[in-house]
Amino acid sequence: MTDAISWQKSSFSGADNNQSCIELAAANGSIKMREGDDPDVVVTTSVPKLRAFVLGVKAGEFDHPI
Repeated sequence: MTDAISWQKSSFSGADNNQSCIELAAANGSIKMREGDDPDVVVTTSVPKLRAFVLGVKAGEFDHPI
């Protein structure tokens, strides 16, 4: 399933082929995410939900979990 998807990882992951990073892919109108060192586990979300999550992280909404 994941072989046909073009995965991208952050440029912050470095050039040493670091597998400990989040990879993203656009597929069929959704966003897929996976951890580089466990590529068989894929989470699917929508663009608006991912945008809201990223904005929440940047705003510090998850800095103090209960």
